[in-house]
Amino acid sequence: MFRITKEFHFSASHQLTRLPAEHQCARLHGHNYIVEVELSAVALNGDGFVRDYHELAPLKRYIDDNFDHRHLNEVLGHDQVTAECLAQHFYDWCKARLPETSAVRVSETPKTWAEYRP
Repeated sequence: MFRITKEFHFSASHQLTRLPAEHQCARLHGHNYIVEVELSAVALNGDGFVRDYHELAPLKRYIDDNFDHRHLNEVLGHDQVTAECLAQHFYDWCKARLPETSAVRVSETPKTWAEYRP
């Protein structure tokens, strides 16, 4: 199995309103997010790639246009926008366009990651 990954970055705010008021994440706050997309294939294409990295440019545009410097609760339309939720959202978006998508990881801080891998 061949695997490639590519990272994308954006900054955004969110609020986890179902948490107790004293929980720091219940307050409006922001993160410098990292989204890491993994693509996998059993065999390489005719150019020797799982997929050309340039073909992930639409994901960068999607992130820049819809997520960067936005309030994620408004973007996704619900009140529990967690890293786990974002990982699944970006996985679904990528899988619909890039069938080789095998996982998406989202980081809110340098020490924390959430991954969605069906």
